Amino acid sequence: MLQETMTLPNGVAIPKLALGTWMIPDAEVAEAVKAAIALGYRHIDTAQAYENERGVGEGVRTCGVPREQIFVQTKLAAEIKDYESAKAAIEGSLERLGLDYIDLMIIHSPQPWGEWAAEDRFFAGNLAAWKALEEALAAGKLRAIGVSNFQKQDLDNLLENATVTPMINQVLAHIGNTPFDLIGYCQSKGMLVEAYSPIAHGKILDNPEIGAMATKYGVSVAQLCIRYVLQLDCLVLPKTSKPARMQENAAVDFEISEADMAALKAITAKDYGDVSFFPVYSGKV
Repeated sequence: MLQETMTLPNGVAIPKLALGTWMIPDAEVAEAVKAAIALGYRHIDTAQAYENERGVGEGVRTCGVPREQIFVQTKLAAEIKDYESAKAAIEGSLERLGLDYIDLMIIHSPQPWGEWAAEDRFFAGNLAAWKALEEALAAGKLRAIGVSNFQKQDLDNLLENATVTPMINQVLAHIGNTPFDLIGYCQSKGMLVEAYSPIAHGKILDNPEIGAMATKYGVSVAQLCIRYVLQLDCLVLPKTSKPARMQENAAVDFEISEADMAALKAITAKDYGDVSFFPVYSGKV
C-alpha cells in the first residue's frame, strides 16, 4: 500500500496513504516523520496551523531518503484571505520546512476558523489566496495546489474564476460520516479527494457494528476504516506519532466486499469525543 499512488491532474504522483501530523508537537514531530519514512511512508502532511512545519521539515531533511522521493503537503492558514499575506505565508512555509519546494499546498478552509459555517464564504479572499498559490506553482516553489474543507459553492468559485483548477480537496470523511455528494462532485471535476480523520479521531474504535465488521475480516477497526476510504477512490490521511500504529495503518491489503461496503456506507457515526469543539467536527459546513 505504501508504494501505491494516484495522479494529480497535472501529472504529479501522490502516495495514497499519508502520515498526518496534527497535534504532534514541533519538538516531537521530526522523530515521528523519520519513523514513518523508515517504515516506507512517502507522504507527509502538515499545516501552518499545526505549528510543526519546522519539525516536519527537519524529519524530511534528515531521514536518509532523497527529498524527491518524499511528498510533503502543507496548508495555507484558514485566516489568510488576501494575496500579499498568502504570498508571504507560502514563503514562510518554505523557510520553516527548510525545503526548496513543497509538493502540495492547499487552502486549509474556505472560511477563517472563527467564522466557520458563517454566511460569508469569502469568495474574493479565496481567489486572492489562490492567485498566490498559482504564482508559486508557476515559479516551481509548489508542485501542486489544492484546497481543504471546500464545499461545492467554494469549489465553483475557483472553477469559474481561477486560472488553475484545484487539483485536490482534503475533506473529513470516514465510516459514519462520508460526504458522498461532495466526493462525487470533486471527482467529476477531475480533482482527487483526500480523507482526513478516517478513524473519526479515534471515537469510532468503540462502535460495535464497525467492530463486528472488522472482526469478520480479521483486521482492526482502524484498518477497516482506512480500507473503506481507499475503496471510495480517495487518498487517506490517518494521524499518529506511534510507529506501531503507523505500521498497522499501512497493512490494509485486503478487499471489503461490495455488500459490506454498502453496509458501511449506511452507518451513521459522528461522535468526535474531546475534539468535538473543533469547527470541522461541528456538523456545520
